[in-house]
Amino acid sequence: MTTSPATSLPEPGTEAAQHSARLIDTIRHDIAAQGGWISFARYMELALYAPGLGYYTAGAHKFGESGDFITAPELSPLFGRTLARQLAGIMADSAPHILELGAGSGKLAADMLNELEQLDCLPDSYNILEVSADLRARQQTLLHQRLPHLSDRVHWLDTLPETFSGAVVANEVLDALPVHLVHWQEDALAEIGVAWAEHGLVRQERAISDVALLQAAQKIGSANELSDHYVSEICLAAHGLINSLSSRLTHGAMLFIDYGFGAREFYHPQRNTGTLMCHYRHRAHDDPFFLPGLQDITAHVNFTDIAECGIDAGLELLGYTNQAFFLINNGITELLKETSPENLLYYLPLSAQLQKLTSPAEMGELFKVMALGKNMAHPLSGFARGDLTRML
Repeated sequence: MTTSPATSLPEPGTEAAQHSARLIDTIRHDIAAQGGWISFARYMELALYAPGLGYYTAGAHKFGESGDFITAPELSPLFGRTLARQLAGIMADSAPHILELGAGSGKLAADMLNELEQLDCLPDSYNILEVSADLRARQQTLLHQRLPHLSDRVHWLDTLPETFSGAVVANEVLDALPVHLVHWQEDALAEIGVAWAEHGLVRQERAISDVALLQAAQKIGSANELSDHYVSEICLAAHGLINSLSSRLTHGAMLFIDYGFGAREFYHPQRNTGTLMCHYRHRAHDDPFFLPGLQDITAHVNFTDIAECGIDAGLELLGYTNQAFFLINNGITELLKETSPENLLYYLPLSAQLQKLTSPAEMGELFKVMALGKNMAHPLSGFARGDLTRML
């Protein structure tokens, strides 16, 4: 990881730069209040979610061509339409309710609801848990414009419901959870945190004081052949999310769609600087201190950790595969066939979108889909072929 931004990154406008400076000041005061040092997870939490200033809580446009990155729902309606078919199966085996975590622009919800209506499988309720007031407003506007007749079924939540039965969807949510940075050395473990120096934010190591983090780091070190001076991420926040969902789910399944690997690949000896990545105006780089509040900060998902946490919390691992297999198993190619190849204006863009969603060189291989659930009587269609649980 470098601590100097790539020179090719575009300069922000005056207002954007001032916004980032205000967030930096907030982070600096938090560091001072904590005795001069905060964990990287705390820094990432502030950079992404500080009220009114964080990347996801402020008003900057994030998704699509004019934002910083493109997600699968923004890329193509085929993604949401195909995912809806899996949700229909989950609801048929549990209850007619959907809970989406972090709904982005709202396009995934709109595409899925539209497809479920065509399938005559509309949920009784579609709940969205969204921490960003700005994104919530955008979601409400989009859904009202596209599906005004379904507005009585869609609800926004401030917290997880006490109990829930049905389908849970989390598309690119786990990668945005704050992570701790750990430095494995031959004879010691250290946590990489953030301090304030004369020239700004800097990385600084300390002994690991968090018991849960220390235990997780020791377990990873003993299970993997990590080289000396190996740096990577541990996402304790994912444990909290999975445990909370498990305690509330009575009957149904949850789908996690994100980029990541099983533990052996995540902590591969050659991946010795971790997976932390930043996205700014469709440019990827590795400096998390570049313009806090104006760029996304992410880490790949350790799906082995997610599966083990879910099982420990009382969930069943219902499937694990890559995005290509999941979408093909749920009929994405059949959806494309609904548009005639002779209609070049519509067919060619959809065909290109399908290629990007499923190609190993694009999103098809890197993105994975994991299902965890309770009391499901039937297998999920998305995992009929291409099982990758051996990679966990």
